[in-house]
Amino acid sequence: MNLEYFIAKRLIAAKSYKSSISSPIIKIAITAIAIGIIMMIMAVATGVGLQDKIREKVSAFNGHIIISNFDDNQSQVTTEPISINQSFYPKFKNVAGINYVQAVASKAGIIRTEKAFEGIIFKGVGKEYHFANLEEYLVAGTLPNLKSELNTEVLISAYLANRLQLKVGDSFLTFFMKENGKLPNKRNFKITGIYNSGFQEFDATYVIGDIRHVQRINKWEPTEVGAFEVFIDDFSKIKEKGEAVYKEIPATYNSTTIEEKYYSIFEWLKLFDFNIVVILIVMIVVATINMVVALLVLILERTQMIGILKAMGATNWNVRKIFLYNAFYLIVRGLFWGNAIALSLLLVQKYFGVIQLNPESYYVNQAPVSINFMHIALLNAGTIAVCLLVLLIPSYIITKISPVKAIRFD
Repeated sequence: MNLEYFIAKRLIAAKSYKSSISSPIIKIAITAIAIGIIMMIMAVATGVGLQDKIREKVSAFNGHIIISNFDDNQSQVTTEPISINQSFYPKFKNVAGINYVQAVASKAGIIRTEKAFEGIIFKGVGKEYHFANLEEYLVAGTLPNLKSELNTEVLISAYLANRLQLKVGDSFLTFFMKENGKLPNKRNFKITGIYNSGFQEFDATYVIGDIRHVQRINKWEPTEVGAFEVFIDDFSKIKEKGEAVYKEIPATYNSTTIEEKYYSIFEWLKLFDFNIVVILIVMIVVATINMVVALLVLILERTQMIGILKAMGATNWNVRKIFLYNAFYLIVRGLFWGNAIALSLLLVQKYFGVIQLNPESYYVNQAPVSINFMHIALLNAGTIAVCLLVLLIPSYIITKISPVKAIRFD
């Protein structure tokens, strides 16, 4: 009896999907599973990728936490200096998870050329500034060399370069206003590199150069800067680290996380989490419905075989397991093709950037993707678990099938 039961079990699992009646239904179910996992993987990869890329760009130009005077807290331009003789600089030892701290200072100015002019913010940075954060956005030239004597080398955005009709190697005049109404300070800068972050709020604003220019214009001491940019190891802990940093700095200073400074951007990013959840739910529901239909068709087509198995002594649960095993096989087939197609599409987008986006709306030039195999594994495991749990319900029909009536079923 055990051998006959085993043969019947293998027969159902191997040939049930080849039936002339059930074959189209099963192919549709497999296709639905494949399309569902493709949509889920694409939704998670593009959603998380866009969130990570925008966070990366915002932090590259601002740091994760900004320490400044209270008067300069909400301003992009620093007016009151801070001494670099701080316990948290150059290393923030009292808070774990701090990667590094860098000093900056900003000054508003106007670039004037023969054909155009633009208002800008000159961001002065020092020798310890991590230009590695900006290297991937460099589209022409080289990064400024700020490790030597004071020089005129600057990094300008492609947006400003196009509007001012400038290129690498060109020089331009910048006028920095004085608060007392006196004649503005004039500085001549030379473009060594052009960057394009795709984040127009930064591209239309920042020119990056030597902090010593800002110190001289503002008549600050060499030990005075405008603010400190703090970079942390784990962005998911930014709120916790922001509070820890605030407690450790002097009472006359304030610290602001980039989530607080750019509140609207990060609130917009949180909407992607909701969109991803909706897509996951819809895709799993569609795939599950198709699998339920396919399983019901298989049960109806194999009613006689179910009766034979029961007559041979198989329990209801044993027979149900046969059909659940078969359903599992179909789900895995759909997941295999779905994963293969989804990963192929993601790799094409990652290396060739086929899908382009409007940077004015999405802050990036092309759709970024994040290929996280842990996320993919969890999506696959979740799909299998949910489908099989739901399929327990239609498989209950098997318990209602009478062996005598089933054997005579036609």
